[in-house]
Amino acid sequence: MTTVIAAFARTPIGSLNGTLRQLTATQLGAAAIKGALGKVPAVTAAEIGEVFIGNVLSAGIGQAPATQAAIYAGLGHDVPSTTVNKVCASGMKSVAFASAAVSAGIAEVAVAGGMESMTNAPHLLHARAGTRLGDATLVDSLVRDGLWDPYDNRHMGACAEVLSKEMGIGRDEQDDYAELSYERARKSKAFHSDFELVQVEVPKDRKSTVSAVFREDEEPKTQDLSKLRQLRPAFQKENGTVTAGNASTINDGAAALIVTSLKFAEERGLTPLCEIVAYADAQRDPTHFTIAPALAIPKLLRRANVHLNDVDLFEINEAFSIVAIANAKLLGIPIANVNVHGGAVALGHPIGASGARIVGSLASALHNNQGKLGVAAICNGGGGASAMLLKAL
Repeated sequence: MTTVIAAFARTPIGSLNGTLRQLTATQLGAAAIKGALGKVPAVTAAEIGEVFIGNVLSAGIGQAPATQAAIYAGLGHDVPSTTVNKVCASGMKSVAFASAAVSAGIAEVAVAGGMESMTNAPHLLHARAGTRLGDATLVDSLVRDGLWDPYDNRHMGACAEVLSKEMGIGRDEQDDYAELSYERARKSKAFHSDFELVQVEVPKDRKSTVSAVFREDEEPKTQDLSKLRQLRPAFQKENGTVTAGNASTINDGAAALIVTSLKFAEERGLTPLCEIVAYADAQRDPTHFTIAPALAIPKLLRRANVHLNDVDLFEINEAFSIVAIANAKLLGIPIANVNVHGGAVALGHPIGASGARIVGSLASALHNNQGKLGVAAICNGGGGASAMLLKAL
């Protein structure tokens, strides 16, 4: 059965402690789901068979985050909902689950997406057995559960430094790419606004009942590119290459997609964005998670019997600038075809949502005659990656 993306919407991406700081991940997820459903009024909430939502930093959110988002979005209490945690690939894996559910006839319509409020990730204290003597240490769940390699006990940015040394991708090349990402994101402001973003109502402050409307990504306008090359290395003091400027940022945001069969879409008079042709996952050693997309993309294309040269557009998530650079080099992909509307370095990286965002952004680009075939790929902590092939209709 042919499955399609009938609609896509995302919230603006907020900076750490930025405009979205008062909203939980599930509230952001609900806003994205409402926005996506609003684009397909012929689909009712009662027709949704399943909901799959990615979320990584779930500590303190409460039970069943995906169910919360579905209920807050007005889908009622009868829709089975599943929270997916595949670290940064969570949102994309959710789209794959939704496509599989529709293809198998389990659901006529499924909602997929991802949500994250990195601002509201709590600090943790293990005190259940009591603290008999001395200080107790708070652990930042944002870092521990989202950005930390538990195998070598180091930040994932340190793994990017390993790759920099092995592939000879230095600071200048990474800064060049970061500047490109910002330039593309800024030039694509209208694209994001017209085809992706939904407005979010944000309380002006915690005591106010008055809300302000937020409808603009915060990160692209914050970076002073004239100072980018002056930033200090973030993960390796001596001869380090990865900085806060050429890495993705810490963010809040959500994205949602409506997945149906092509038959259902045609019967309802919907105009799908694209077809979901195939999807694949790959795995390698945790240190080299950065280049796991270079395994997932060929696996995906073999599954679909498509040649790399036939793919017009690529979305390769910019966890770090070096991720896009390295995977493009390994596969022989021109940078001109990668992340043409900017990526996570410039737009931001709410980790549970980014996989869904790049699928939706690619679908929007294909729908607007920017190509016939597109591949989205995203690496994830632990050495994994997910990839998806989309086709314009």
